[in-house]
Amino acid sequence: MSLSNTTDKVFVDSLQLSTTIGLDWWQRPRPQPISISVFLHLTPGFLDIAGKMDDVAESIHYGHLSTAIKQLIAGNPDTQFDSPVALAKVAMEEAFKQGGHGVEEVRIVMEAPKLILLADGLFVDMTARRDDRGHPEVKVLIKDLLLAVIIGVNPPEREAKQRVVVNIEVLEQSRPHPVVDYSALIAKVVQRLEPSSYLTLEKFVFQAVRVACLSSEGILAVTVRAQKPSAIAFARSSGVEITRPRSSFIDEMEEDESVSETVGSA
Repeated sequence: MSLSNTTDKVFVDSLQLSTTIGLDWWQRPRPQPISISVFLHLTPGFLDIAGKMDDVAESIHYGHLSTAIKQLIAGNPDTQFDSPVALAKVAMEEAFKQGGHGVEEVRIVMEAPKLILLADGLFVDMTARRDDRGHPEVKVLIKDLLLAVIIGVNPPEREAKQRVVVNIEVLEQSRPHPVVDYSALIAKVVQRLEPSSYLTLEKFVFQAVRVACLSSEGILAVTVRAQKPSAIAFARSSGVEITRPRSSFIDEMEEDESVSETVGSA
């Protein structure tokens, strides 16, 4: 970062709330704990007056911001959201409203630690500029999904299952699209990978990327990182990471269909 850059931010970090964001990890529509952080990226120099006058009235009051977000999400026990992404979008609109014209960009980071049974949590990272707030960038991370699988080329690895820690990051389409069901996405990945007996992490990760990409039309691209904590005695883990756009698998399917049609007509 250049020292000549002028940046101003006001933020609320890790506001702890409880609300319904679809089904919990036992597939029940019940309130669950969430953590939400709100970052307001302001016009350059916006905080100059507040900084010189030592007056919060010349800034954006983060106490008012946190209260507004809390009331919106958890103020009414009957309030429900269809998904974590839906909640993040509502919080983003409220942040723009609270910040006023001084806000150029809003970033929402939300964690749902109890949404995915086999993972350490689901994170939504959503960013939008004021002039394009209807098309936010949405990234969703399923953190540390733990699977026990047969994987590896060494004889002992062919006899016993070992832990593989999987992180899946999804970049959603910016255009209108069907809601991505992340519980269903994980179920498909687990169903495909858990019974597998691949020799390499490369095959394991590539298949995970493919399954995740094809699980929803709302997905633009997927990154999967898989780590084997038991592979190397004096290392925390060894791993492989692959990123692919959904289009690469759609093109592959269309090529396969074209070949099949050609063979069938021969």
